[in-house]
Amino acid sequence: MILYYIHDPMCSWCWGFRPVWDMIRQNLSDKVQVRYILGGLAPDSDAPMPIVMQKEIATHWRKIKKHIPGTEFNFDFWENCQPRRSTYPACRAVIATRKQHKNAELAMIKAIQHAYYLQAKNPSNESVLVDLAVSLKLDKEQFIADINSQAVQNELDQEISFSRQIGSQGFPSLIISNGREYKMVPLDYNNAETALIFINSKIKNY
Repeated sequence: MILYYIHDPMCSWCWGFRPVWDMIRQNLSDKVQVRYILGGLAPDSDAPMPIVMQKEIATHWRKIKKHIPGTEFNFDFWENCQPRRSTYPACRAVIATRKQHKNAELAMIKAIQHAYYLQAKNPSNESVLVDLAVSLKLDKEQFIADINSQAVQNELDQEISFSRQIGSQGFPSLIISNGREYKMVPLDYNNAETALIFINSKIKNY
């Protein structure tokens, strides 16, 4: 059984869902293998994010804080950074990290989320991503080469395409598969049991 986690490291709902996702992972049957798939929230752009969109996203963060108690956001981001509607660089950073050390993938996702949501840094900027790679003790030059390579972009394109093929409906999405069919897992952003009950029922049926 494969449990696909479709996400974007700069998706605010993925950030809010993280504690529940950690609980789900910790309680999965050993019959289930987790695979992370990047869905690609926003393509590359050098254009500054319009003020109206900045205000909309900041409002969205406040809604998430209310919907998922305990979720933290550093709103200084909107004052200290020049936001761009571009998450592909962060997605490529995850793939570039995976290429060096597969076990460091989750650490990079966490580092991006902490930089963005807690430290008011902009992961749309390559310089921020390179600093995170260095903090994870990755080879800096290799990381820079990979994050800018066509091979990594191709891998991102393939993951985005695959996420759509298997029925992803936004981020995060959990989809369980037995190799023949794909089933969307219902999510409760405040309770892991909803997803775990569904996943366990599919294991029994398969």
